[in-house]
Amino acid sequence: MFTYLRSSPIVHDEYVPGELAERTGATVMAKRKATIQLKRAYEAAAKDDGTRILVERLWPRGVSKEKAAIDLWVKELAPSAELRKWYAHDQTRWAEFRTRYLSELEQKGDALRDLERQIEEGPVTFVYAARDEKHNSAILLKEFLESSPQSYSFRR
Repeated sequence: MFTYLRSSPIVHDEYVPGELAERTGATVMAKRKATIQLKRAYEAAAKDDGTRILVERLWPRGVSKEKAAIDLWVKELAPSAELRKWYAHDQTRWAEFRTRYLSELEQKGDALRDLERQIEEGPVTFVYAARDEKHNSAILLKEFLESSPQSYSFRR
């Protein structure tokens, strides 16, 4: 479903077995949440980035594939073209953009599960192109994943 841009995804073995927890009557195994970092596509890749995941629908302007060092591109989880164009990084529309984008994410079950499996493998960095480091879709995707009660390897 996702576009792998390197020959093989990076795998990390940094999880500590979790504790058993009760959730809606079912026993689940919870693992420690993986670290999700955020970084602009125009910043240099670093060794501690882990798996670098581009979370944009469009490739960042002026950035070569080599410089970006992207491992995985998840276009499917970026805001729709219509929403992206409507928002146009107008901060006065941020609250409504947030609501609309989170609503779009709620409809992306399979893609979100695929991404969560990737995150389970170790630290990741969501790479984004927006200039505004406080108002962008990468922040909302991270927030959505971290707030989801089913996130990060909850198994029934």
